Amino acid sequence: MEPFIALNFKAYAESLGNKGLALAKTARDVSRETGVRIIVCPQFVDLWNVSALGIDTFGQGASDFEQGAHTGSVTLESLKDAGCKGLLVNHAENRIPKASIERIISRSKKLGLETMVCTKDVPESVELAKFNPTCIAIEPPELIGSGISVSTAKPEIVKNAVDAVAKVSKSPVICGAGVSTGTDVKKAVELGAAGVLLASAYVNARDPKKLLEEFAGAIA
Repeated sequence: MEPFIALNFKAYAESLGNKGLALAKTARDVSRETGVRIIVCPQFVDLWNVSALGIDTFGQGASDFEQGAHTGSVTLESLKDAGCKGLLVNHAENRIPKASIERIISRSKKLGLETMVCTKDVPESVELAKFNPTCIAIEPPELIGSGISVSTAKPEIVKNAVDAVAKVSKSPVICGAGVSTGTDVKKAVELGAAGVLLASAYVNARDPKKLLEEFAGAIA
């Protein structure tokens, strides 16, 4: 898998509606200019508009339900219908049971959706990699939103996850939590990661395009 950048818009005021659309357009433009794959994970209400831009769009999660009488649920089918290429699974802010993770991965494969499964540490990365998701995103919870990247502060976590997961699955590992500079991205790739997942560093950036160009340059 070629290295890529994933951007989680979370539920920030700065990423809702037209603001989220602008962030997605910037990501699309940088992706086209640099040839680096960039994935955006907008808020659910913006999925249709963002996916229509022609950038790879992921849902921020999904309910472990088939279609039917499940008020308030976001089904895998609804993500696909909205133009999504995949989804985040088990993010630190939206953790779900192991059995649900396995079912979501299995059903996503049948629907042709990619799964980016988030994990808190190396043991959990190995455990969930056995379900063969599209990729594993390791994010130590204490570093999420900290501005201190796991690839810089705790490089051994990334390296150990890459090595351990490779023994049980072909799922590549990417790293998240605190990624905020091109140096963080370059270090992650040097450690064997297939990419990075970030949120606030992009959404709240003074110059989002300049930041993404820096990241893409560190990967290319």
